[in-house]
Order: sequence, then C-alpha cells, then structure tokens
Amino acid sequence: MKQGQKKSGVNGRELALEALLAVAKGEAYSHMAVSAILDKYNYLEAQEKAFIKRLVEGTLERRIQIDYCIECFSSLPVGKMKPLIRELLRMSVYQLLFMDSVPDGAVCNEAVKVAEKRSFYALKGFVNGILRNISRNKEKIAYPDRSKNRIRSLSVEYSMPEWLIEKWDAEQGQERTEAILQGLLKRKPVTVRLRLGIKEQEKAALRKELEVRGVRVKEDGSLPYAWHLEKLEGLRDIPAFAAGQFTVQDVSSMLAVEAAGIRPGDYVMDVCGAPGGKMLFAAEKTGPDGIVLARDISAARLVRMQENKNRMHAKNCILEQWDASVPDQEKYGMADVVLADVPCSGLGVIGRKRDIKYRVTPASIERLLPLQRQILGTVWQYVKPGGVLLYSTCTVSRAENEEMAAWFLSHFPFHRDPARDLLPVCFREQESVQGFFQFLPGLWGMDGFFIARFVRD
Repeated sequence: MKQGQKKSGVNGRELALEALLAVAKGEAYSHMAVSAILDKYNYLEAQEKAFIKRLVEGTLERRIQIDYCIECFSSLPVGKMKPLIRELLRMSVYQLLFMDSVPDGAVCNEAVKVAEKRSFYALKGFVNGILRNISRNKEKIAYPDRSKNRIRSLSVEYSMPEWLIEKWDAEQGQERTEAILQGLLKRKPVTVRLRLGIKEQEKAALRKELEVRGVRVKEDGSLPYAWHLEKLEGLRDIPAFAAGQFTVQDVSSMLAVEAAGIRPGDYVMDVCGAPGGKMLFAAEKTGPDGIVLARDISAARLVRMQENKNRMHAKNCILEQWDASVPDQEKYGMADVVLADVPCSGLGVIGRKRDIKYRVTPASIERLLPLQRQILGTVWQYVKPGGVLLYSTCTVSRAENEEMAAWFLSHFPFHRDPARDLLPVCFREQESVQGFFQFLPGLWGMDGFFIARFVRD
C-alpha cells in the first residue's frame, strides 16, 4: 500500500495539505497544526503519523528552495497560484526532492488525484506537468551561484529569508551565520528531562520501555538527566510519561534553570511561564520547602501548564494568569529568583517551529523591544536584594539579547553575575566578554538560546 494512504483509509497527503493551508492562512502555527491533526487522528499507525509530520514540517522547512524549483518549471509565479494548488505543489515537490522512499510516479499521481478531489479538475494538467518536469530534471536544476550572489545562494540552499541571513552576517559574522543555517536544518529529536532523583533502576526500566516501542534513546553528554529521543510517537500513551517520570524540555531551557542557581527552599517567580518546562524544573530544584509562582498571560496556556503540573506532581507550584508587564506590588522584594523568559522573535527555535522564519520581520522584532523593556522594567522589583533575575530568550538577535541585557544593567540596580560556574564545563567557552551566553541552534543538539544572569544590589 502506498505511503501516505494506509489501511486506515485516511489519505495522509490530504491531512498534510489541510495543515499547510491552515498555516498559510495564519489560522495556526505549524507545530500546533501538526499536533491538532495527529491528536484528531490518533488511531493512525505510527508510520502514517510520521509521514504526515515529516511532510508538513519538511515542506515548511524547505519552502524557499521548493518555490525556487517550482518557478524553474512554471510560467506562473508561485505567489499567484491558487492557495490549494500552491501548497499541493510544494508538498509534492518536497517528496520528489527529499523523500526517496516515495516513488516519483506515486507523488505525481497522488497530487493529481487530490487536485481532482478538491474540484481543481481543470488544473490537474498544470500540476502534473510541473511535477513530471521536476521529477525528470531534479538533478539538473541550476541553483544560484554563491560566488556571484552569496546571500541569494544561501537563502535558496538553506531556505532562509535573505534579510535574516544579512542580519546574522552583520551580528555573528559569515562563518557563524552558516553554522546557524546548518544547525537549523539538522533533524531534531525530542529532548526530555528525567525527574531529578530518579533511581538507576527506574531509568533502566524507562529506557527499556521506550526501546520496546521502537524509540532510540541517546543520553545527553553534558546533563545527566537529559535524553534525546528519536522515532518517538504517542508520547502521552507512555505510562512513565503519564506517571511524571520525565517531561519534554530542551537542553537550552534546562541550562537557563541551572544558570539561575535555584536552591532548596527558594521562592521563585516564573513571570512568562508557558509552556512550563522551567517552572517544573525550578519546582524540583527548590523542593517541598520552596515555592514556584508561575504566571502567564494566556488562560489556554495555563490550562496546559496545569496539566503538566499535575502529571509531574509539582505540588509546590502556584499558577496564576497575569500580564508580566503589569506590576504586582504585593510581590515586590519577595523572590529569591525571577525567571524572565520574555516574548521574543523565536529565531533560535526555527528548527522546531518552521514557519517562524516566514512570520518574523525586522519590523516585528522592533515592535517586541518595547514589550521586553516593559516586562523587565516591571519584574525586577520582585527580586529581593541579593536575589537573581535570570533573563533568557529563545532567539539569536542582538537587539533582543546583548543589547537588551546592557539596557537592563544601565537602568536598574543589578550587576552581572556570570553563570559559568553554574553550567557544565563544556558550555563555559560560550560565555561572551560581557558575561552572557548565546547558544547557536544545533550546538550540542539544542535550540538557539540566550542567557544572562543578574544579581540585585
């Protein structure tokens, strides 16, 4: 039976198309669109779900390169095509270029069938002609010459908007920029954090449980409680997950909590708490004698945080809906640690949320800066003298990171307190001369992340 249309009777390509259309219309972020479909069709076999997931994510990840290839064989620009035909062609070309397990003939035939089924009978010849042409000539496509136009060449090769490459060139240099581009295209396993204090026999049982399900387990080389899982499907169906033995969290997020230096009994405020990974880790760090007050502006995200809190048995967590930019005078001077992972452009997690690179613009970054300053200008007051404010973002953007940290130091009664001694030795060389940490995407298998630790005078 053909891949994408299994014995369930559900056409995986049509489901992938629906997700891509939802993302294109701005109805959902890519990771949410994929999750919604996989949750709705949870009865599908693991292979079917993996096919849908890869098809949606891969099509988005390689969209610029795919559009370039389509326009090499189409007289009609991609931007002028009917939305459904455009997304159908994109996902079909992704299969032709990057999914060797799917025969080219099947890709073309299935695309034509979908076009007919969706009432685009008159355009089936157009779809078939473009796909057959690309199939016959994909090894001969002339990509932009790097020696003549480096930015254009990199943009097509790595499917990254030209303005972002120029931004990173200016801020990081050409060598580090290409490392970022390469890192964002690396395959991303699911990274999980084991519950602190888990016993060796429990770890062995968990590993066996995962491997029996076909999951590949790789222990992180720097953090003993971090595992990287490949071929993981149906996370919620794993008994150990439901029992709170582990939770999903990226290594970069774990390092932010480590850099905060949370001690048993501390009062911690996580002012922009969703999705809750740092909240849960902080709760384990501060222990039963401490408190973690986690806040978020979104009621919907708080529901998800509450579910994770219950699953991980984090009884010392208090959840509240609160806008971090609004002062709460009752909490002034109470916190030993404030975790401020503020809203940001998210450029460090493009590898997991592929549509970010098409949504973010220079103007949208500029609009974020006042909000970040407003939040920092509010939450510093919660830190007690001698306490810590841990500022972090999941982006690679100097204005949101180094420049924002410098602005904070120049306006409020804090001093830098380098976090290098709180992090594993292998990460310490990433410390900048300012005492901040900017991790690039793909480095040590983690997202792009920025960490700055401040202590109140």
